[in-house]
Amino acid sequence: MRKKQFAVAVFLLLSFGVSTAAFAHGVRIAYQTKTAVEISAAYDTGEPMAGAQVTVYAPGNPAAPWLTGVCDKHGRFTFVPDLSQPGTWDVRVRHAGHGGIIHVPVGEALAAAGGTPYSPLQLVLMAACVIWGLVGTALFFARRKG
Repeated sequence: MRKKQFAVAVFLLLSFGVSTAAFAHGVRIAYQTKTAVEISAAYDTGEPMAGAQVTVYAPGNPAAPWLTGVCDKHGRFTFVPDLSQPGTWDVRVRHAGHGGIIHVPVGEALAAAGGTPYSPLQLVLMAACVIWGLVGTALFFARRKG
């Protein structure tokens, strides 16, 4: 009887391991800006997207590819953008039906991205919510016990 239980347990473990790998459809893409832009692409499991197709679009012409290439075995791709075309460069990475797109600020857009990611309206709204919360908390504790 123990052999049967062991066989069932092994079957369940192997089945579980195989089924979880089938759900790895997400993609993580990151970038670093130095002199060049380095794209790092990996699946949600952490496995690099080796051999993935990379298409770079310049800000002035988002319909026509500015550069195409392939990720190395570590899922990395490096390119030097044309600094005379400041703005947001779009980089698309695709492999075996999976992929994503990332927006890379270059030039003036890079300087603007160094600030806060929130608009002035969002900052004012957040400040108002914090003040409202503080006032509400103070009024709650200041009420008379009766």
